[in-house]
Amino acid sequence: MLKTISLSKVYRAHNIETTALARVNITVHAGEFVAVIGPSGCGKSTLLNMLGLLDTPTSGDILFKGRSVAFLPEKRRALLRQQHIGFVFQNFNLIDELTVYENISLPLLYRKVPRGLRKKRVQDVMEQLSLIPRRHHHPQQLSGGQQQRVAVARAVVGQPEIVLADEPTGNLDSRSGEEVMQLLSSLNGRGTTVVMVTHSPMYAEYSQRVVHLFDGHIVSENYGRE
Repeated sequence: MLKTISLSKVYRAHNIETTALARVNITVHAGEFVAVIGPSGCGKSTLLNMLGLLDTPTSGDILFKGRSVAFLPEKRRALLRQQHIGFVFQNFNLIDELTVYENISLPLLYRKVPRGLRKKRVQDVMEQLSLIPRRHHHPQQLSGGQQQRVAVARAVVGQPEIVLADEPTGNLDSRSGEEVMQLLSSLNGRGTTVVMVTHSPMYAEYSQRVVHLFDGHIVSENYGRE
C-alpha cells in the first residue's frame, strides 16, 4: 500500500544542516499494523508526516498503491489525505467549541458527505467506540482517554484505508493508553492498515511488525503478533 524509496529529509537553518531521515526504505502492506519505534528526535514523526503527505521529502519518493505521490501539488495531496488517510495525534487536536458529535463529523463535512449519510456514519462509529453517552459533551468535559477515543473516531469516520497514529498514548495514563491501543488493534482486525510511531516497546507489541529507527536510519525490523 505504502512504500518509501530512499526517503530523506534534511532541514537547513543558518547554514546548519540537520538530517531527520536518511535514505529510509519501508513498505507497509494493506491490512498491516506497523509500529515505528525509537527515541525522541530519531525521525519517527518526520517519517509519519511524510507517509501522511503532510510534508515533502528532500529526496527520494513515496509510492501509494504503486503511484508516486511525494511531490504532487498540495491540492492533490490534500485530496489523497481526505479520501484515504486518517490521522490520530498525541495532543488529540480536538476543537473545544465543538461537541463530540461535531468533532467526529468534521472530516465528512470537508468531503461534503450528504447529511443523512454523515449522520449514519458518525452514529455508527460512536457506537463502535462507546461514545454515544458523550455525544453532546465538549472536549474539556472528557478525560484524556475519552478525548483520544474521539480522535480515533474522527480518524476513522471517513472509512480511510490507512490510519497514521503519532504517539497516540503519549499524553495518557497507562489504563487509557491500553484502551487506545486496543481500539487501534480492533480497527486493524477489521481491515484498516495502521502505522503508529511510539517510544514505548510495550505498546509496539500490539503491532505485527516493529521498525526500529535511530538517527534517521532504520536499524532493524522484527515481527510481533500474528
